[in-house]
Amino acid sequence: MSDKGKTAQRGTGTRLVEAGRRREWTQGIVNPAIWRASTILFDTVADLRAAVKRPNDGLYYGRRGTPTQWALAEALTELEPGAGGTMLYPSGVAAIAMALLAVLKPGDELLMVDSTYEPTRAFCRSVLAPMGIATRFYDPMAGAGIADLIGETTRAIFLESPGSLTFEVQDIPAICAVARERGIVTLLDNTWATPLLFPAIAKGVDFSILACTKYIVGHSDAMLGSVTVAPQWLEALRRTSFLHGQCVSPDDAWLGSRGLRTLKARLRQHGEGALAVARWLADRPEVARVLHPALPGCPGHDVWQRDFAGASGLFSFVLKGGDDAARAALIDGLEHFGIGFSWGGFESLALPIDPEGLRTATHWQAEGPAVRLHVGLEDPEDLIADLAAGLERFAALV
Repeated sequence: MSDKGKTAQRGTGTRLVEAGRRREWTQGIVNPAIWRASTILFDTVADLRAAVKRPNDGLYYGRRGTPTQWALAEALTELEPGAGGTMLYPSGVAAIAMALLAVLKPGDELLMVDSTYEPTRAFCRSVLAPMGIATRFYDPMAGAGIADLIGETTRAIFLESPGSLTFEVQDIPAICAVARERGIVTLLDNTWATPLLFPAIAKGVDFSILACTKYIVGHSDAMLGSVTVAPQWLEALRRTSFLHGQCVSPDDAWLGSRGLRTLKARLRQHGEGALAVARWLADRPEVARVLHPALPGCPGHDVWQRDFAGASGLFSFVLKGGDDAARAALIDGLEHFGIGFSWGGFESLALPIDPEGLRTATHWQAEGPAVRLHVGLEDPEDLIADLAAGLERFAALV
C-alpha cells in the first residue's frame, strides 16, 4: 500500500482502513506493531539534547508515546475534518478532565449541559469547584438561547448530544455559533455518535471528546479515551496532558486501532438493530415512551435529522407505571442482555436508570421507571423476543 496520492476526499470506510498506517510505523505489515517502551536510547549526547528540544516529534520517552499510540491518534484526527490533532487518555473520564483543565482556570465559569454523564458532573463538583471554577448547568434544549446564560466569567460550554441517559439532542451548530461570537470554547462528548455520525470539529466544536472504551475499541476489553481539537487548541491540550502525566498503554492503543478498522460496519449494525428494537418497544402497551433520537418523540429529533448521519445502538425507554421491583424482574430475567455499565461492545446490555436525582437545571419526570439499552450485534429478533418475555414479567407485577 502506497502513502502517495491520499486525499481528504477518500470515503469514511477507506479512511478507517488506511488512517494511521504510515509505512515507517508498519514496516510492511498490515497493523502497526505494539511498541512498549519507557526509556528511549540515543546514539549520542547531541541526539538526546536534540530530542529534548522537540519532545512532540519522534521518540523521546515512553510517556510521550510510540508509533502504536501515534497511529491511533493520527487515525482519529483524520476522521475529524478540520482537526489539528488528537491526544489519547486511559479512559473517557480522563479525556473529559484534561479537556476541561486545558481551557479553564480559577475564576472561570463553565456552562455544563444538565443531561451530562454523571462522572462529568462529579468532576465539576469535586475537582473544578475546589479549584475556584464555577459550573452552571443548563437545559440541553437551550439551543441559541444559550446566549442568555453567558456571563462575564463564562469561558467554556460543555455539550453531550444525545445525553447518555435521556437522549436529548442538542442544537450544536447554534450553540457553537453563539460561543464563537463571544470567544467561548466549546467541548462535546461525542461518544454516542463518534465522528462517523457527527463530525464535530467540522460542525464548529473546538474539543471533540470520545470514550473510546465504547465504540472505538468495540469489544469491551480496554479502557481508552481521546480528545480531538481544532488546531488552535492542540498545544494547550498537549501541555496540560503532559503536565498531568497522562499516557496510554500501547496495548490498549493497539486494541483501539484494531477496533477502529471495523467501526463503520459495526455502527451500521448497532444502529439498525437498535432502531428495530426501539420501534417494537414503541408499540408495546407496557411502554410509555421510547427515547431514541431517530424516533419523533425524542427531544431534538428534528435536530438529529438535520445534523446526524445515523444513529448508534444506545437508547432508553420509560415504562408505564410499575416500581423498581417490577423493573428488576424485567431486567434480571433477560437472556441476551447483560447487566452492566458502559456500552459500545458487541454484546447487548440493559441498565436501570433514574435520571430524576441527577438534574439541577431541569426537571425529569416520567410515567414509570426507565431502562437504558445498548443493542449489540445479536439478531434483533432474538433481542425482541427476550424483551417481550421481560415485559410480561414486568406486567405481572404492576
